[in-house]
Amino acid sequence: MKKIFLSLILLVSLPSMADTVLVYGDSLSAGYGLANEELGWVPLLGEALGDDHQVLNASISGETSRGGLSRLPAVLDRMQPDVVILELGANDGLRGYPLNQLEQNLNRMIDLIEAANAEVLLVGIHLPPNYGPAYTEPFFDLYRAIAEQRQVAYLPFLLDAVALQADLMQADGLHPNADAQPVIRDTVLPYLRPLLESNS
Repeated sequence: MKKIFLSLILLVSLPSMADTVLVYGDSLSAGYGLANEELGWVPLLGEALGDDHQVLNASISGETSRGGLSRLPAVLDRMQPDVVILELGANDGLRGYPLNQLEQNLNRMIDLIEAANAEVLLVGIHLPPNYGPAYTEPFFDLYRAIAEQRQVAYLPFLLDAVALQADLMQADGLHPNADAQPVIRDTVLPYLRPLLESNS
């Protein structure tokens, strides 16, 4: 009886396993152009969430949805996330790739993530206006449509609070600078927290 009681005490006192958040994106999440990658919004997100959550970054600068799809199975198998922040498609848009190709790739990645028993936070993006409304508007709307169809969490625009602030953007006008990274973190947190709470 004493051994059984002691085992119960040990089980109760053991700390719960930390939720693992995987950020799966492109240069916007990989810390492109920053003096130190630790200044990026993803490491800052890990600091904000604390020890109860592990934040992993598998983002690659220049990544497209096709490239992301090809490497996702191995990443999911290796990192075993509970939540995946899916931030891909900007490079598809900048290269003018067909929207049906982006839609297919995003849906297939969502399939893989859900099959791995992880939740999805789909992150949308705006393209520069010089690409023309005939392409940029349906590109932006695509993310909302996928989120509604698949019933996954959706953050409409990662750079919502920084894209029009020249002092928060790098010289190329596409990538946020170091000062913008805490702002991006704070943009992501309200959309991420409900997913983490549902896993607790």
